Amino acid sequence: MKNFLAVLVFGVLFTSCNKEKTAYVDTTKLIQEYKEMQEVEAEFTSKSDSVRAQLDSAARAFQQEVQAYQAEMNSMSQSDRQEKEQELMQKQQMLQQQQQMQGGQLREQSDAVIDSIVTKVKDYVKDYGQENNYTYIFGSNESASIMYAKDGKDLTEEILEKLNAEYSTN
Repeated sequence: MKNFLAVLVFGVLFTSCNKEKTAYVDTTKLIQEYKEMQEVEAEFTSKSDSVRAQLDSAARAFQQEVQAYQAEMNSMSQSDRQEKEQELMQKQQMLQQQQQMQGGQLREQSDAVIDSIVTKVKDYVKDYGQENNYTYIFGSNESASIMYAKDGKDLTEEILEKLNAEYSTN
C-alpha cells in the first residue's frame, strides 16, 4: 500500500509539473488597439486624404477644360475638334494612370508598414510566452478559431498594455 501511495503521489506531482501552460490573445483587438497601429492608420488616412484632394483638384480642372471645349466645339473646325478631343483623351488617361499609380504606391507603403507591425506584435507575443513559460499562446479572431476558453486564459489586455507601454517609451 505504501508503494501504491508513493507512486500515486509521484504521479500526481509529475503530472502537475508537466502541465502545459496555455492561453490566448484576441489578435484582432491586439492589432487594432496597439498604439503604433493606430498612429500608422491615422498617418495613412491623412496621406490618402491628401492624395485624394490633389486628384480631385486635377479632375475638377480637367472637367472645366472639357466644359470649355464643349462650349466652343461648334465654332471649331473638324480638325481642331479632333485635335482637342485627342488631347482631352490623353489628359484623361494620364489622370487615371496617376490615380492608379498613387493609390498603388500608398497601398504598397501601407501594406509594408502594417506587415512590419504585425510581425513585431507576433514576436512580442512569442517573447512574452517564452518569458512566462507558456507552452502555447493561441490567437483568436472574428473567425472564432477558439470557440471556448476558461476565464483567465485571455492575455490580450495584459499583452496590449505592455506592448503599448513599450511603444510609448520608444
